[in-house]
Amino acid sequence: MSDTLFSLEHKTAVITGGFGQLGQEFTRALLAQGASVAIWSRKAIPAEQVRAAFGVELAEKVITLRADVTDRQSLLNALDETQRRFCVPHVLINNAGIDTQPSAPPEVSGPFEQFPEEVWREVIDVNLTGVFLCCQVVGGAMAQAGRGSIINVGSIYGMLSPVQDIYAYKEEKTGRAFTKPVAYCASKSGIYNLTRYLGTYWGKKGVRVNTLTPSGVFRADQDKEFVENYCNRIPIGRMARPEEYNGAIIFLASDASLYMTGSNLTVDGGWSAW
Repeated sequence: MSDTLFSLEHKTAVITGGFGQLGQEFTRALLAQGASVAIWSRKAIPAEQVRAAFGVELAEKVITLRADVTDRQSLLNALDETQRRFCVPHVLINNAGIDTQPSAPPEVSGPFEQFPEEVWREVIDVNLTGVFLCCQVVGGAMAQAGRGSIINVGSIYGMLSPVQDIYAYKEEKTGRAFTKPVAYCASKSGIYNLTRYLGTYWGKKGVRVNTLTPSGVFRADQDKEFVENYCNRIPIGRMARPEEYNGAIIFLASDASLYMTGSNLTVDGGWSAW
């Protein structure tokens, strides 16, 4: 196998949500393979935070730009600056998103019949419309350049309905039931056909579009009951470590996946195999 198969030397990657739990791992993986990385974030990220996260040497290959994924003009501005500093992106990772954790207040985690319309619209706006806009802006530039790889980050809860029993402990513990909300699931589900649509639309223009579907990632602040219930549902028997999706990201970003588009790469510890 060629040593360059997974290389991203001389390539530019854009990642939204690049300072989240998975976003930082994705960024480290891209940098390790030689890419320059533009992190697009709704909030300003100080240079010292970038150096602390990635090290002084690698931080030289990172730029951070203010960009709101729900605002097309904001994305166009970020693309212009990315191209000025680096070049037309070779890779786009649509990673930014809104989820609802078991610690969420009852007004956004109650029964479906009472789920707030304004929260539905907010989640769809970020998780689905934001991906659509980023694909329009960055993917359009990629198509003009005749190359590119777009990776849309999905979720097992976009492929399959949530197992609500995992959250039953919340009612026993607090007296209030927790329902994994519909908006997150619907927004992530929409990504799959957006990916397929764009894979066929840009197939002959050199732009590949794929989905990466992860399952739950362990965090130290998660309820122990949630972790136990979740792990009992996974054939591997544990939640993912944040770095365990890096191989899939590099595969999809690099020439190792040149003949892959419109597809879904599921890395879920066996969740969807039951």
